[in-house]
Amino acid sequence: MKVLISVDMEGISGIVHPTETNPGGYDYERGRALMTAEANSVIAGVLDAEPTATVLVADAHGPFRNILPEQLDRRARLVRGKPRPLGMLAGLDEHTDAAMLIGYHARAGGGPGLLAHTMNDDILDVRVAGRSMGEIGLNAAMAGHLGVPVVLLSGDDAAGAELHELVPSAVTVAVKHSLGQATAITLHPEEARERLRQSAADAIKRYTQIPPLAIPGPLDVEVDLHNPLTADLATLVPGVSRAAGGRTVAFTTPDFTDTYRLLLLLGQLATIKPG
Repeated sequence: MKVLISVDMEGISGIVHPTETNPGGYDYERGRALMTAEANSVIAGVLDAEPTATVLVADAHGPFRNILPEQLDRRARLVRGKPRPLGMLAGLDEHTDAAMLIGYHARAGGGPGLLAHTMNDDILDVRVAGRSMGEIGLNAAMAGHLGVPVVLLSGDDAAGAELHELVPSAVTVAVKHSLGQATAITLHPEEARERLRQSAADAIKRYTQIPPLAIPGPLDVEVDLHNPLTADLATLVPGVSRAAGGRTVAFTTPDFTDTYRLLLLLGQLATIKPG
């Protein structure tokens, strides 16, 4: 059995503010330790249920270099660094049996969700076939396109609700209750880890009962952008055009793999500043 654990940072227990998630920020090093510890709990839960499983952990936050390699459970392999194929899901392929989204957050405009956003601050909304989707939906659909179910998600209550709208049978663990963009009631980290270990084991035991999220193509996609410069750059990409409003771009793809890759490119274009 092969399991991919994609670990973001905003949905880790105890974390409530961007300075705890950004390199160089106040308490970022503590945030890295909390993130690594929750990843370890999920690894342990997977291996409790399936001791011979191959476990990959994709560091899926910001620079993709947050998890402390020397503190990660040595039974897992770590995917870190960027850019890379499939972004937050690096390591996923058609041979993967189950995916888990740990430390995730609600989409931009969703919730109220703690530290809610979609990919970066420049992307205000992504609509795939008319449905608004954040990182949870996009990653679940990318995994589903390869036939892989997302069986477990952890984060705040808004993140869990977002996945349940798409995959009602998935296991979710709310490690904190969102009160706003930078405020939450959070579990003690040790309590969160205990729940994650048990939930990971439970999810693996019934992974065959949780269906992949399948969104067949062709797909019409619209992306609302905060920065008009990003829209200017996006229209240089073949197949991408401006839609109504000037800051919305649109494109059509044959399947979700092309949708996902184009969104990764738009995320990178958003980091370019005027020359």
